[in-house]
Amino acid sequence: MAGPLEKLRVLDLSRVLAGPWSTQILADMGAEVIKIERPVSGDDTRLWGPPWLKAKSGEDTCESAYFLAANRGKHSLTVDISKPEGQKLIRELASQCDILVENFKTGGLASKGLDYASLSAINPGLIYCSITGFGHTGPMKDMAGYDYLIQAQGGLMSITGAADDQPGAGPKRVGVAVADLTTGMNATIAILGALYHRTQTGEGQHIDLALLDVQVSWLANQAQNYFCSGTPPKRTGDYHPNLVPYQPFPTANGEQIIIAVGNNGQFQRFCEAIGLGELAKDERFANNAKRVEHRVELINLLTTETKKRTLKELTELLNEIGVPCGPIQDIEQVFADPQVQARGMEVTLDSTHGPVKGVANPIKYSKTTLEYRKAPPALGEDTSAVLERVLNKTSHEIEELKSKGVV
Repeated sequence: MAGPLEKLRVLDLSRVLAGPWSTQILADMGAEVIKIERPVSGDDTRLWGPPWLKAKSGEDTCESAYFLAANRGKHSLTVDISKPEGQKLIRELASQCDILVENFKTGGLASKGLDYASLSAINPGLIYCSITGFGHTGPMKDMAGYDYLIQAQGGLMSITGAADDQPGAGPKRVGVAVADLTTGMNATIAILGALYHRTQTGEGQHIDLALLDVQVSWLANQAQNYFCSGTPPKRTGDYHPNLVPYQPFPTANGEQIIIAVGNNGQFQRFCEAIGLGELAKDERFANNAKRVEHRVELINLLTTETKKRTLKELTELLNEIGVPCGPIQDIEQVFADPQVQARGMEVTLDSTHGPVKGVANPIKYSKTTLEYRKAPPALGEDTSAVLERVLNKTSHEIEELKSKGVV
C-alpha cells in the first residue's frame, strides 16, 4: 500500500523545526519532499550539536541529533538562492511541485521572485505555506520569532511551572519546542485542507501561519478559563486547575505516580481502593467543583494512603478498577515501555553512516500506510539526482551549475 500523499511533490524551503516538522509528516504520508539547503552549511540545525549521530565505527559524525529529528524521508538539494541562477532553479522546481513550505522572514523571498505571487503565476495550483514568528500582518510582522520567545509572549510560560507560593516558583518553558512543533502540525493540517480545496476548484492558495497565533490557539481550556472568569490563570505546578485529584502522589518507594481522576465514579473507586471510602461520601468532596475548592485538605488525606504502597502496587491496584494512573518516565524508560514498543513508536533507517533510530509517526491508518523510505539526508546528497529526475538537467548542465557555486 502507498501512503495517502503518494505522487504529491513538496518543495521544502524551510529550516530549523516548525517547517521541517510539517514536511517530515508529509514525507511520512508518502509525498516526495525536496529539501532546499544552503551549500556548505545547510539547515541551521545541522550544527546544533552535540549529540551527534555515531558512525559504524562508533565515532561522531557531522549529523546532529536535532537535524535528524525533523528531516526523515527528504531529498537534500543544495541551492544558493542569493544567485539569479539559483532563483531560476527554485522557480523551475516550483512549477513541478504541488506544495511549497518556507519560513523566511515576512517578505524575505519577494525580492528574489520566490514569493507566492511570483510562483503562483507560474503554477496556479501551488499550495504555498509561509511560517513566520508573527505572521504577514500586524505590527510585529517583520520581527523574527523563536520558540522560547513565543512560549513567553503567547502565555504558555505564565501557566507552566510551580505556583508562586511553592519552591522553585517562576515561569518555565516546556521541555520541547512546542510552539514550533504545534505550528508544524497546524501547517500540515492547513496544507491538507488546501489540497482538498484544490481538488474541488483547481486553485492553489497561500497559507499564512504564525507561531504566535498557534501558541495562542493552543491555550485551549486555559484561555477559556480566562474568558469565563475574567481572571488570568496562574501557574499551578503539578496539579490541574480544573480537576481534583489530578496530579502526582508520593509512593512508599520514593517514586511518584500520576493519578488522573476525571469523574465522580473514578473518585469513588479510588477512595475505596486505598481504604478511604468515606471520603467519597464527604460533602466537602462530593463532586469535582467541591474537590477543587477543598483541594489541599483532600490531597493531604489521600497522600497519607498513597505513601503506604509502592508505585507498582498502586499502578496494578488502580488499573484493575479503571482509575487512570501511571509512572513519570524518562525518555529511556519511554522507549522501553511495552506499550510504546507494541505501538511501534521507534523506527530504524539505514543511512550512509549506518543505522539511524528515530521516533515513528503516530498516525495509524487502516487502509493506507505511512512510509519511512529514507533516512535524514546528508547535505546535498540528492542534488544531482533531483536535478536529473525532476528538471531533466543533463550531467553537463549540473556540472556547470556546480562550477558556478549555484548548487
